[in-house]
This record gives sequence, structure tokens and C-alpha cells, in this order.
Amino acid sequence: MTKFLVPGVVSAVAGIVLGAAAVFGATAAAADNTRPEIDRSGNAPSSILNQVEYGSR
Repeated sequence: MTKFLVPGVVSAVAGIVLGAAAVFGATAAAADNTRPEIDRSGNAPSSILNQVEYGSR
């Protein structure tokens, strides 16, 4: 009986530990959903980004 019981218990414990690590790892990866801050330290009049450019009229 112990010939099958000990490896079964070890396998179950290892499966629980690996499963918990996978769940917590996936949750931590999915929780990183913030946008980076925009660097607005440049010279605004000479910048094309964040301005509408209509050309010369």
C-alpha cells in the first residue's frame, strides 16, 4: 500500500504547488495593466506630436 501511497501523495503535493504558482503568476502578469506616463518635457512649438498640423495656409 505504501508503495503507491507515498508517490501519489508526493505527486499531489507537487501538482498543488505548481498549480498555485501558475495561478499566482498568471494573475500577477495580468494585473500589470497601467499605461506609462507621457514625457511632455520637450519643446511644444517645435513638436509635431500632440499638435494638429494643418500646413501653411
